[in-house]
Amino acid sequence: MSSKEVTYSFAVVTMSDKGSRGERLDTSGAYLQETLIAEGYSLGHYQIIPDNRAVIVETLVGLVDDKGVDLIVTTGGTGVSPTDVTPEAMDDVLEKEVPGMAEAMRSASLLKTSRAMLSRGRVGIRKECLIINLPGSLKAARENLEVVLPVLVHALEKIKGETSDCGAA
Repeated sequence: MSSKEVTYSFAVVTMSDKGSRGERLDTSGAYLQETLIAEGYSLGHYQIIPDNRAVIVETLVGLVDDKGVDLIVTTGGTGVSPTDVTPEAMDDVLEKEVPGMAEAMRSASLLKTSRAMLSRGRVGIRKECLIINLPGSLKAARENLEVVLPVLVHALEKIKGETSDCGAA
């Protein structure tokens, strides 16, 4: 964590039709919770929801607007399958995009598999919350989180109005 040892709250939301029906174990959601708690973040919410645009929007908006979560990490629904609608739902959730984070995740993934170019995950801000869309597989979620993890505290500090210079540390 930062030198201030600020604890930020986070939510993990898994988008999975099978998972929401109890037909698939949510290994990526469990990994994300475990990893972020180990990094000093405080779990505020965890949920598995279906791949449904309206449900995704309602869930994420509620977590930000009603619960005041600082960080939301989603997993699933970022590919090109007909049911993958997470990026489209972000059109109704995000106020600002943070394309560099999404680009960094895809770039790192492309070094491991050409299929990474099919990922449509987005990163952005709603109010004072950072929202990160990760792929649904455990392997891809792990690899993508590793890319953005080093900048999360700084990003959250800036989103919440911290005014120091952003020069490289």
